[in-house]
This record gives sequence, C-alpha cells and structure tokens, in this order.
Amino acid sequence: REGKLRLDFNENTVGCSPRVLRALRRLASRERLSLYPEYEAVRQKLAAFFNVAPDALLFTNGTDEAIQLVVNTYVDDNEPVALLSPSFPMYRFYAQAAGAVITEVPFRRPDLTFPRDELLSAITPETRAVLIANPNNPTGTAVDLADVHRILEKAQNAAVLIDEAYFEFHGTTALGLIPHYPNLFVSRTFSKVYGLAGLRLGCLLSQPENIAYLHKAQSPYSVNSLAVICAAEAVEDRAYIERYAAEVVKAREQLCRGLRRLKVPYAPSAGNFVLAHFGDRAKEVCIRLREAGILVRDRSFEIPGSVRVTVGNRAQVRRFLAALREVL
Repeated sequence: REGKLRLDFNENTVGCSPRVLRALRRLASRERLSLYPEYEAVRQKLAAFFNVAPDALLFTNGTDEAIQLVVNTYVDDNEPVALLSPSFPMYRFYAQAAGAVITEVPFRRPDLTFPRDELLSAITPETRAVLIANPNNPTGTAVDLADVHRILEKAQNAAVLIDEAYFEFHGTTALGLIPHYPNLFVSRTFSKVYGLAGLRLGCLLSQPENIAYLHKAQSPYSVNSLAVICAAEAVEDRAYIERYAAEVVKAREQLCRGLRRLKVPYAPSAGNFVLAHFGDRAKEVCIRLREAGILVRDRSFEIPGSVRVTVGNRAQVRRFLAALREVL
C-alpha cells in the first residue's frame, strides 16, 4: 500500500506531527531499545491530556487489544453481548472468541441512523457487554450523549464500551461520564488523527477499579516503548491535531459535494470517511481506482454496493474525485 493514495483504512493520509519524528530520532537509542517499556511518566502526561486520573487509564496495543481486554475481563462462555451491525469487525471477532452469545442490532435502513430503541430492547439484565463505536465504522453514524446515558442506564449489569477512534472528527465524547457510571469504558486510538497506526497504540479509560481488573487480564509489556514515547509527543502538538482534524472536516464536506455532483448516494458521516453506494459497480470502482493508484475499501459484504472512502486533505479529495469521474 505504500506509495499509493491510501483511502481504504481510515489512516491519517499525510503522516504524524514532525515533532514526533524529531523525538523518535532523539530518544530511540541502543540502550532504550534494549529495555522493557516503562509507562508511568507517559501515563501521567496522557491522563492529564484526557483529564482523567492516571489510574483511570490503561495503555493498549491499539484499539484491538482494548476491545479484547473488555471482553476477556467481563464476558464468559454463553453470556450475551450486544453489538451493532455493520460495525468494526473486531467487536464480533473477540466476542466470538470468548464464546459469547451475540445479538447484532442493524442500523436503520436506508439512511443508517442509530437504532437506539432497537438496541435498548436487545439489552437484558443478562447482557454482559455492549460494544459501540462513536462515530461508527463503516457507516459514519454518530451517537449523541443522551442516547449513551440511556444505554448505560439500561445496561447496568454490562460493560459498555464506547470506542471513540474517530472522536477528533466528531467532537462528542463520553469521557465526562466516567465518574458517574461504573459500567462505562471509553477507548481512544493513536492510529487515526495522530498518524501513528504503525506503532499500534491505544488506551482504555474507566473508573480505577475497572482499570485494575483489566490490568490483570493484560500481558505486562503489550505496548512498546517507542509507541509511548511518540504518543507523549503527539499530544503535545495540539495545533497539529486540531489543524489536521479541521482540514479533514472541510475535505469531508468537499467529498460529499463531489459525490452529489456525480449522483453517487452516500451516508452522512461524522468520521474521517464516507460510505458511498455504487450498486453493482462497487467492485469495478474499487479495482479501477486501484489501477489509478487510489485505494478504497469495498464494504459490499456488509451493505451491498457500498464502498468506504477515507477522507484525506482537500488536494487528495480532488484527486480522488477526478479519478472517480473517469471511472464512472
């Protein structure tokens, strides 16, 4: 994928802050690489960044490990787990691996809005986990905090994970609810706006008692030392984060305007991606764009005829739209 216009995995399409690279060159020494990671100093810094206590934060090997830890800690064989569909496939993967009984609640068709009432009906006193992405991947659907409140109240016997991988492009977070709900877990990632997908770093945030339980289910050094060094530098460059997120939001609007001009239907999105609908031409569109050096993600296996397009900057969106015009 290197060297192509990567609009397929929702990564940062221009790269991380230059400050991160400078720190990596300065701090990546032979001695440091020979040591097992030490997390405490960076934990203090990131806890302050997220405005939580240090013992309310756990580093994870990407969001994938965050999901796995929640499921492994709170779900046993044959216990119910509630998911949305379509959504990030690792929710189902780890729930299946744990032997859970999975209930999938579909997003409402055709506009893919959040199925609040349907999800609330699917949650029972026996439900042990509810896994929600906000905004949701691949639909781009956002969940407002009032609905998060309702879910937390209904699922009092369950671990409720709100995966905020795309928070910076949406702006709504459940972090402020953590002190009020002992069943709430929030995950964040450094793979998207921060441009550190190759380092595999995420974090889980919850009440300290929960973090202590999760820590027992985690291997002691699952996050590498270079990842935490880079994360500490990435959060210091707030101007870069805000500038890139603002550029993506403008580019997202530009992409949607372009799709409308091309008469391509799409779902409104709060993330750094848009789910477009090409009908029976979806696979052809993906193949021909790849031939032009542009990668997009065919999601027809979940929603027939759909293709997910990552939003980069405005210049990248112009290049994508020009190539798509040729394909169509």
